[in-house]
Amino acid sequence: MFYLLTQKLLDWTAGTPWAERLSFLRLFRYITFRSAGAAITALLLSWLLGPRVIAWLKRLKFGQDYVDKAEEGGGLGARILSKKGTPTMGGILIIVVLNFTTLFWAVWNPLIELTLLAVLVLTGLGFYDDYAKITQQSGGGTKPQVKLWVQIIVAVFVAFYLWNLPMKSELRFADSKTVTVSNLISTLMVPFYKYPVSIGAILGIILTSLTIVGSSNAVNLTDGLDGLAIGCTLIVSGVFLVLTYVAGNFRISEYLGIPFVPGAGELTVFCSAVMGAGLGFLWFNCHPAQVFMGDTGSLALGGALGLVAVLIHQPLTLVIAGGVFVMEAVSVILQRGWFRYTKKKYGAGRRIFLMAPIHHHFEKKGWYESQVVMRFYILCILFAVVALSTLKIR
Repeated sequence: MFYLLTQKLLDWTAGTPWAERLSFLRLFRYITFRSAGAAITALLLSWLLGPRVIAWLKRLKFGQDYVDKAEEGGGLGARILSKKGTPTMGGILIIVVLNFTTLFWAVWNPLIELTLLAVLVLTGLGFYDDYAKITQQSGGGTKPQVKLWVQIIVAVFVAFYLWNLPMKSELRFADSKTVTVSNLISTLMVPFYKYPVSIGAILGIILTSLTIVGSSNAVNLTDGLDGLAIGCTLIVSGVFLVLTYVAGNFRISEYLGIPFVPGAGELTVFCSAVMGAGLGFLWFNCHPAQVFMGDTGSLALGGALGLVAVLIHQPLTLVIAGGVFVMEAVSVILQRGWFRYTKKKYGAGRRIFLMAPIHHHFEKKGWYESQVVMRFYILCILFAVVALSTLKIR
């Protein structure tokens, strides 16, 4: 929106004395400038609106006044009591700021519009789940099957839309090999491998759906300690800020052998807005948290990361960059699977970890909450460095 306004002003004043005075508006043509503007705008808006949103949530009594069943069963009830009453649904702050900032600074195109639409739908799903937990006062919330089916429907819709979205380009390599990219889901970049891999439409639709659903749920599972999920989301968003810029720049993408995606540069603005909004939210979510993002924020942010990865042919790179999210999700899958298997075989369920997701395992081992969060940040940064190295190590 801001881009269109500035360029209209330049057109209207062309050939007039005002043309020289308004020449600085050419800066808005650069994605780097608008990305910086989006990050700063989102951060300032989060700081400005944060206290008001927290106070609003408290007035509505949208607080976590229930004890989470998993944590209660794992013996962390004493730690959880201090968190009771803390407002949840703070993801509203992130999503409102994120959407406004992106619409304000980005040039609207199908990639941006699809991403924001998916974010809004997943935000609605998370809001409904959080509201159900609060009104039931039991932590039950929406049935897992319902949440999963809504996520699958959103992901499949996105996959079919991208399959039908014309996005053809050619990638030429130094050894004279040429790879044709027909659409956004049938071509895949494999980390540490030089050439894009064609996987076909059917496998592309399946992988796209798994990426969005898996990422959404993985971030949701990570959201269990003050600042953990949003901090890791910031780091992963930084990785995709770089990757989207590369994918959206023809010269850089050709030099690095990355498929060029027209319009992907605007996703850099989106990633910058995520980082700005996330930093602003972390200001209030760091230990001891004044507000939790809840499913309202975690489902949407996770889905957004998955979708951005798909849009630039990098879902496998997300697995590396989001290594902490993968750890959290895998720990839950292993714990539940092993428990059910051993219960069926031996009559009593056994556990691999002291508690899942894995961040609670380390709490049970005696780590302080802040220790777990900071050490997971360090791991996330290491995963991010490895993910970025895939640009050159191939």
